[in-house]
Amino acid sequence: MNLIKRWLVFMLALFVAAWLIPGIHVENDAWVAYAITAAILAFLNAILLPILRALSCGLIILTLGLFSLVLNAAMFMLSAYLAQTWFHVGYVVDNFWSALLGSLIVSVISMLFSSDEKRKKEEI
Repeated sequence: MNLIKRWLVFMLALFVAAWLIPGIHVENDAWVAYAITAAILAFLNAILLPILRALSCGLIILTLGLFSLVLNAAMFMLSAYLAQTWFHVGYVVDNFWSALLGSLIVSVISMLFSSDEKRKKEEI
């Protein structure tokens, strides 16, 4: 059940990112695009992002953690690209800066959801 909740949070975050940032737009069937892109983004964040963070650990330390933002933006752009090319859905990210802002929005919304879940577990 927790996996479905996190997937729905990613869908909501992708919707908010597309709504707020002019460089991100959705073509054709929007909710299918949000659903597929959210699944791809969750998969990439779970599998590929930890590997990339481990490989670029020195660069992350050198930039005081700012390179993590670049990695998050790269995952955001890669998930949109994979959604377009493999699944033919239209979640389009125009450029790196749109991806950076979009990844920040997704990260903040995911963090708020995660802190809310932790607070609910502590109350029980």
